[in-house]
Amino acid sequence: MKLIVNGEALEAEAATLDALLKELDYEGGWLATALNGDVVPAAERTQFRLREGDRIEILSPMQGG
Repeated sequence: MKLIVNGEALEAEAATLDALLKELDYEGGWLATALNGDVVPAAERTQFRLREGDRIEILSPMQGG
Protein backbone atom coordinates (compact mmCIF):
# COMPACT_ATOMS: atom_id res chain seq x y z
CA MET A 1 0.00 0.00 0.00
CA LYS A 2 1.09 3.58 -0.55
CA LEU A 3 1.97 5.55 2.59
CA ILE A 4 3.61 8.87 3.40
CA VAL A 5 6.40 8.34 5.94
CA ASN A 6 8.22 11.40 7.24
CA GLY A 7 7.01 13.32 4.20
CA GLU A 8 8.20 10.72 1.68
CA ALA A 9 5.92 8.49 -0.39
CA LEU A 10 6.66 4.78 -0.12
CA GLU A 11 5.19 1.35 -0.80
CA ALA A 12 4.84 -0.91 2.23
CA GLU A 13 3.41 -4.33 2.96
CA ALA A 14 2.87 -3.76 6.69
CA ALA A 15 -0.69 -3.87 8.01
CA THR A 16 -0.01 -2.20 11.37
CA LEU A 17 2.15 0.66 12.60
CA ASP A 18 4.28 -1.79 14.58
CA ALA A 19 4.84 -3.96 11.50
CA LEU A 20 5.78 -0.87 9.45
CA LEU A 21 8.46 0.08 11.96
CA LYS A 22 9.91 -3.43 11.68
CA GLU A 23 9.68 -3.36 7.88
CA LEU A 24 11.63 -0.06 7.86
CA ASP A 25 14.20 -1.39 10.40
CA TYR A 26 13.22 0.98 13.20
CA GLU A 27 13.71 -0.57 16.63
CA GLY A 28 13.39 0.59 20.20
CA GLY A 29 10.75 1.97 22.52
CA TRP A 30 12.40 5.39 22.39
CA LEU A 31 10.82 6.23 19.04
CA ALA A 32 7.92 8.65 18.85
CA THR A 33 5.25 7.92 16.25
CA ALA A 34 2.24 9.73 14.87
CA LEU A 35 -0.43 8.47 12.49
CA ASN A 36 -2.33 11.12 10.55
CA GLY A 37 -1.26 13.75 13.08
CA ASP A 38 -2.21 11.79 16.21
CA VAL A 39 0.53 10.56 18.55
CA VAL A 40 0.55 6.77 18.91
CA PRO A 41 2.03 5.44 22.18
CA ALA A 42 4.53 2.59 21.75
CA ALA A 43 2.28 0.14 23.61
CA GLU A 44 -0.56 0.76 21.11
CA ARG A 45 1.32 0.45 17.81
CA THR A 46 0.27 -3.17 17.24
CA GLN A 47 -3.40 -2.09 17.34
CA PHE A 48 -3.15 0.73 14.77
CA ARG A 49 -4.02 -0.64 11.33
CA LEU A 50 -2.65 1.21 8.34
CA ARG A 51 -4.71 2.31 5.35
CA GLU A 52 -3.80 3.50 1.88
CA GLY A 53 -2.57 7.11 2.01
CA ASP A 54 -1.91 7.24 5.77
CA ARG A 55 0.66 9.79 6.92
CA ILE A 56 3.15 8.45 9.45
CA GLU A 57 5.79 10.44 11.30
CA ILE A 58 8.64 8.58 13.00
CA LEU A 59 10.88 10.61 15.28
CA SER A 60 14.02 9.48 17.05
CA PRO A 61 16.15 11.43 19.52
CA MET A 62 19.39 12.95 18.26
CA GLN A 63 22.51 13.85 20.16
CA GLY A 64 24.05 17.24 19.82
CA GLY A 65 23.76 20.68 21.14
